[in-house]
Amino acid sequence: MAAELLLAPEILSSVERALAEDVGPGDATTEGIIPAGASLSGRIVSKESGVVAGLTVARAAFQLLDQQVALAAFLADGEVVEAGQTVIEIRGSARAILTAERTALNFLGRMSGIATRTREFVEEIRGTNARILDTRKTAPNLRASDKLAVRLGGGENHRFGLYDMILIKDNHIDFAGSITAAVSRARASNSSLAIEVEARNLSDMAEALDAGVRWIMLDNMTLDDMRRAVVLNSGRAKLEASGNVSLKHVRQIAETGVDYISVGALTHSVQALDVSLTVSKRGTDFSL
Repeated sequence: MAAELLLAPEILSSVERALAEDVGPGDATTEGIIPAGASLSGRIVSKESGVVAGLTVARAAFQLLDQQVALAAFLADGEVVEAGQTVIEIRGSARAILTAERTALNFLGRMSGIATRTREFVEEIRGTNARILDTRKTAPNLRASDKLAVRLGGGENHRFGLYDMILIKDNHIDFAGSITAAVSRARASNSSLAIEVEARNLSDMAEALDAGVRWIMLDNMTLDDMRRAVVLNSGRAKLEASGNVSLKHVRQIAETGVDYISVGALTHSVQALDVSLTVSKRGTDFSL
């Protein structure tokens, strides 16, 4: 299947840009050493355990250079991989494989790292009613793939950008003069979008509830204040805990009774999963 049919347009565009950035006018090393008609086979291996994400994206990187490159995945996106396990087998044009290798592994490693980290947070709060959300703290031009990786890790996406939800934060509130004024202006400008308001304290939260807001972000509140917020809310709005959330404390936050916990660390400080490509020619393996 053509790479164009496998990915959302935003992700495919990211892969195309990444290839263009890396290859430029041509892969000088590969084109100088590898004959045009040469073929290779190989396998992508994970050097550590984690959650695989980005298999389709890696496939696109190779097939954008040569659609005849064949790949067989041994796992599905979102599944657990063990250290030393083969993730993908690949065969086809040696030039296409060697030229796309770094771009493919960059996406696969980054997305798998995000999915792995997300799964850790999801597992840590298992048994509570809270759900893990991502943020807009993504790598520039990689938001679509970053957010896909969060979903594959078991998390959920918050707003994708500035256009698909109204999130009234402290600077908006301060400029408008109050939460009530900011909400009123937002509704007048675009009544079709959902509105979320950032509450810095319980007074802010009470004002947001009085304004009819049905999604409230509890910004950097203490655990005690989160518990008070849940009681004050009494089920009227969705409550989202936010602000320097760590794996160490996320379960305590979930147990306060909030509905969502947004975690910027899922995407803003990614530890990529270590993956590598090993190819073979005439039965001799060598790592790239």
